[in-house]
Parts: sequence; C-alpha cells; structure tokens
Amino acid sequence: MIIETENLTKYYGKIRGVEDLSFSIEKGEIFGFLGPNGAGKTTTIRTLLGFLRPTRGKAFIFGKDIEKEMLEIKELTGYIPGELNLYGDLTAKDFLDYFGKLRKNFDEKKLKELLEIFDVPLKRKIKGYSRGMKQKLGIIQAFMHNPELIIMDEPTAGLDPLLQGKFYDYLREEKKEGKTMFISSHILTEVEKISDRVGIIKDGNLIALENIEALKSKKGKVVKVKTKEKIKIRGIKTEEENGWTTFVVTKNVDDIIKKLAKYSIEDIEIGELSLEEIFMHYYR
Repeated sequence: MIIETENLTKYYGKIRGVEDLSFSIEKGEIFGFLGPNGAGKTTTIRTLLGFLRPTRGKAFIFGKDIEKEMLEIKELTGYIPGELNLYGDLTAKDFLDYFGKLRKNFDEKKLKELLEIFDVPLKRKIKGYSRGMKQKLGIIQAFMHNPELIIMDEPTAGLDPLLQGKFYDYLREEKKEGKTMFISSHILTEVEKISDRVGIIKDGNLIALENIEALKSKKGKVVKVKTKEKIKIRGIKTEEENGWTTFVVTKNVDDIIKKLAKYSIEDIEIGELSLEEIFMHYYR
C-alpha cells in the first residue's frame, strides 16, 4: 500500500477535524477524496503530510510512519495545496530553480516536459500572475521531481476547461508510469473523470469507499410524482416540494409503480439518477 490510515483522528481542541479515518490506497491508483468545503479533506491531507499532528490513530505512506519518517516520505511525494502561497517577489524561473535545488530527485527533463504542457512566463514575477497561472506553477513544482505519490487539494481551481482537460490527460499518463495520486475535490464530475476509487467524507467521517464503476452502477431512477393525496411508501424516503413528491428507486421499479397505483396521480416523471445525485444521496 502507498497510503494506509488506521483510525486517523485530528481534533482542534474540542472541535473535530476528522475522526477514525481508515482507508488504504494502492500503487498506481488514482484516489478521489470527495466532500463539500469544511468536510475534513484539507485536514486529512495536512495530517498525512505532517503539517498537523494526529490526535490519535496512525498513518503510513510508503510503509513509513508519518510521525517518525516524514522526511523520507516527502522526498518521494509531490503536493499541490488548496491555497497556493507562492514567493511573489521571485520570478517563476527563480522559484523553480530554488525548489529544484531543495529536492534530491529534481528531473530537468521532467521540468521541460511540464513547461511544455503548463506554459508559464518564466521571467515574470509570480505576484503578477493570474490565479490560473499560479495554479499551473503549483502543478509544475509538484511533479517536477518525478515523485512516486502526488497529493493534490482542489488541483484544478483557477484552471480554464481546456487546461483542466490537459491536466486530466497528464494524470492518466502519470498513472501509466505507476504513479499514485490522491485528489481532494468537492466537484464530483472532476473526480469521476479520472479516479479509480472514491472516498466520501462528511463532517469529518468517512461515510463511503467506492470503486468509481460500482458507484456509477448505483444509478437507478429518480421518480417525481404529483398526487392529490400525501404519498407514504414503506422503506422509501420521500421529499416534497411545490406539490411534487420525489424519491429514489435503485431496485424494483415495477413494485414501486404498483404501490403508486392506489394514489390519484396527476403527473409523473421518471429519470435516471445521476452520479451527482448518488453523491447527494450519501450526504442525506
């Protein structure tokens, strides 16, 4: 396993950050870490990378203890933080040269490859960069030492759709080289495009670990029906809005239709359950 956590927990005083996270990520896997802002994604990442000390529990990266062997872990890891805080008074060239000297595995060939894909003005000071250009520079610095593991917190923030597509293509190529990637995001469609598996986090707790294809297979149907009477179907959670009752059917649609037959139906709509709706279903 490249990453393995055992009941990893982080509290800020009495405030819960994350609690009892247990999951593992295999070599060559792209793992999507899903949840809305404030769910605990960044806390998890900062704890894994040693910026925060866990309150309890354990975590290992490359089989190394994050509390005892972080220096060795960081030599093999690239990181894109959620909030990039770059050295504004440096030019991009000076910035990349500086990071290149800090890292044992700096790869000039890799840097050249990255600059061809994520072109940035090397002679301009970073403080004059747009948000998108800063994000590209953050991507370059994370990958330029050819790390075995790349941990990314909302990596496409600020990138236009064309660059996002290039970024996804680059991640797929890195996966072919056996690289492992941990991607935090609140955008389900982003994770769906590139991930092998997803972990869904809510209020600091891991509420689901799913293979992305298994998650898609749960699509089922969304039924919206308008009736004169109030609908109550045993074992089905319904939501009501503007006279419509909405519920999700993942198994026997025929059985549900038969149960609806006893109501006076004024209108009905049946549609596919999207991956976005599956995600929200977990949260409800």
